[in-house]
Amino acid sequence: MNTVSLVASPRHPFGQRLREVAANTPAAYFGIVLGLSGLGGAWRAAALAWHLPPLIGEAVYAFAATVWAVLVLLYALKAILASDKLAAEAAHAIQCCFIGLAGVATMLVAGGLLPHSAGAGTALFALGFLFTLGFAVWRTGGLWQGGRDPGTTTAVLYLPTVAGSFVSATMAAALGHQDWGQLAFGAGLFSWLAMESVLLHRLLTGIETPVAMRPTLGIQLAPAPVGAVAYLSVGGGTPDVFAHALIGYGLLQVLVLARLSPWIAKAGAVPGLWAFSFGATALAGALLRLVARGDTGAVTAIAPLVFVVANGLVIGLAVMTVWLLARGSMFAAPLASVTARK
Repeated sequence: MNTVSLVASPRHPFGQRLREVAANTPAAYFGIVLGLSGLGGAWRAAALAWHLPPLIGEAVYAFAATVWAVLVLLYALKAILASDKLAAEAAHAIQCCFIGLAGVATMLVAGGLLPHSAGAGTALFALGFLFTLGFAVWRTGGLWQGGRDPGTTTAVLYLPTVAGSFVSATMAAALGHQDWGQLAFGAGLFSWLAMESVLLHRLLTGIETPVAMRPTLGIQLAPAPVGAVAYLSVGGGTPDVFAHALIGYGLLQVLVLARLSPWIAKAGAVPGLWAFSFGATALAGALLRLVARGDTGAVTAIAPLVFVVANGLVIGLAVMTVWLLARGSMFAAPLASVTARK
């Protein structure tokens, strides 16, 4: 029996288990790739700023690419073998936004590949960018039609346009297209500012965020630091007041989220906590980019602490994930409630 037959066979134990794992692979798991790639980028910046071993950053990027490849395979199998689960995820007002992470993760993996193979990195970036742009336009069009439950307004709404645009800007600049990157940066910046007021209004005036949804607040950390990385990429990397302002706002988010950590921790050890990883690693990366460009003062004082915390966070999340895998918890539960429609 060949591999395809094994997967397709509902009777074979391996095929049955693989179908189950694929069906229960949420798009949100691509957030793991964002955190790992962000850490790889931070280590690359640390190699420039502090002359740390560059091999560490490349190893982290390689691990991120491996996780990405596994998730792409599982998600493709989900589309083929459990299309009803994928349709339910795409119809969910909250979970659907995570689908955009597939394209963002692909672009970040392309960024890790670029120094080693420009052609392969460029091709992978093009695929990720086209998926990201297409999904962002489709999802935003759905949002503009209204009819949403205000309770589904969470930080996941940043993912299609804000995260997608900022990462597109960073990768476009890495490919030497700063002008196109500046257009993408503008799309991300103004999408973020518009969405920020909506989300804060919901947090300030709406009902308390349910326990299961609290880890998504980690996404609230990401826009400012990821935007800072994008801004430094498309603007030449020179330290200036706007770069410092973006980092300052990111640091404020860190403090607020730290104050809320006991409240968020009531969700328990769940994969959703990876939502904190991309913002934390981007913050470290942005600070180190500035250090590498000769920035002094506050940035040089803060950068070491943020770098250590970002590493500790990702290592802790990785240990948690291995523990969840060992318990069989990562792919055991079906997609959370699909009653919330777009």
